[in-house]
Amino acid sequence: MLFQRVLRALTTLLGTTLIIFILVRVVPADPAVSIAGPKADPETLAAIRKDLGLDDPLPVQYGRYLAGLAHGDLGRSYMTGRRVADVIAERVPATALLAAVSLSLGFLAGLVVGIATAARRGSAIDVAVLVGTLVGLSLPTFWLGNLLIYGFSYRLKLLPLGGYGTVWHLVLPAATLAILEFFFYARFVHTNVGGTLASDYIRTARAKGTPPTRVYFVHALRNALIPIVTLLGLDIAALMSGVVLTETVFNWPGLGRLAVQAVFDLDIPLVAGTVLFSAVLVLVANLAVDLLYGVIDPRVRHG
Repeated sequence: MLFQRVLRALTTLLGTTLIIFILVRVVPADPAVSIAGPKADPETLAAIRKDLGLDDPLPVQYGRYLAGLAHGDLGRSYMTGRRVADVIAERVPATALLAAVSLSLGFLAGLVVGIATAARRGSAIDVAVLVGTLVGLSLPTFWLGNLLIYGFSYRLKLLPLGGYGTVWHLVLPAATLAILEFFFYARFVHTNVGGTLASDYIRTARAKGTPPTRVYFVHALRNALIPIVTLLGLDIAALMSGVVLTETVFNWPGLGRLAVQAVFDLDIPLVAGTVLFSAVLVLVANLAVDLLYGVIDPRVRHG
């Protein structure tokens, strides 16, 4: 089973590299112009294209691209001339910190609130939370981030507008993503745990006098974990898109802001490198989720 999952992930990764390769070749931008500038003479542009191997057949270029990836070579940035892998590596810690803090806070808060409201289905607090999460899920990341900046930076002057370097710089961007993650998980956990609480074995556990805390957090939650963990793996992709917007709003020096800068600069290798890195991250997250299934439910491991 593990071998099949890894093989499937590698096949998906190969397909992803092909899609990225095709997309960067159809972009209406000349890499030679990006490197030498729009005023470069035709001879200089032709020499740069030859040096980059852009005159070779596409299958040859793709094979060279794969060979470079196999050695960890993502190419060189058109703007700085530095290795793309080095540029990405510099930005990973900032994005990892922001994503880890926001996802942890949002997931844990959503888990607790989702279980609490599922245990009180039909109550006023249950209806209020469901309506609140429905409204919250419709909030654009860009709008929420600017709202927090206006309230806590411009009006109250409690937190910095943006930047990086202290824990105070982390508060607003992490809060932006954590709030959206909270709405997402609170609603999903409520739905799944609520359905589990209506099961026969839960009624049997209650009839035997099992404490409510054990019913909710052991019996109900354990059986609702597989769809929750599945969503957690899929949410990595959604989180990456949220990170792009959040880092741009708060001037956070992570991968998202790097990708936006690369797009505006038409720095094709850097764009391709950030997209590929994000794709690998999503594949690894989903592979980890597949392995967690066997821990949560042994029937999945032996099935």
